[in-house]
Amino acid sequence: MSFDGATLYVSVGPNPRLVRMFLAEKGVTIPEQVIDLRGGENRRAPYLEMNPGGQMPALRLASGQVIAETVPICEYVEDVAPEPAFIGPTSEERAETRMWVRRVEQLYVRPMIDAYRYGHALALFGERMRCIPEATPELKSLARDGEAWIETNMVGPFLAGDRMSLADIIMYCMMDFAEQREVLTRDPSLVKLPEWFDRMAARPSAESSRALAY
Repeated sequence: MSFDGATLYVSVGPNPRLVRMFLAEKGVTIPEQVIDLRGGENRRAPYLEMNPGGQMPALRLASGQVIAETVPICEYVEDVAPEPAFIGPTSEERAETRMWVRRVEQLYVRPMIDAYRYGHALALFGERMRCIPEATPELKSLARDGEAWIETNMVGPFLAGDRMSLADIIMYCMMDFAEQREVLTRDPSLVKLPEWFDRMAARPSAESSRALAY
């Protein structure tokens, strides 16, 4: 199997960026088509006919099948190109990666992104989805709590221990977005997470995926 004939639909934002960073770490190149998210291109035809959820990014295969959502896209890429493994070569490592992905998404990503949409980007998202502006302060607090929990439970240089995984890529791209968009600033009480962030930021894939990141 290969990625011949595939197209990766990307836009501004942390979700397309994390897939692009994952691909860079894998050494995989897939032709891209940029969608104007700010202009709402992802919320109308023809994109919406291809991906009814309107999410970004999306991967269209040569067969015409479309894979939406970041984690399934990355899982598919690793199935096709197993090495180097960032989800895991064994059942145990794959389970550990998925556990950390779930933790990162629930504890940090969801409250941070909702705080961004309901607050900083309300003018953009207010007409596209149900927003709760008054929830923004508490959502930021939830994201802070998530950062603290992740810091406390890190047991190595990366979230899953001694190996970098998809969970690290997701967390890094989301934290970088939160800082650049001033949704959250670095918590001065944290030690391990800022050191981890700086290590991730120094990776070539972090720089090569930065275009369209914010």
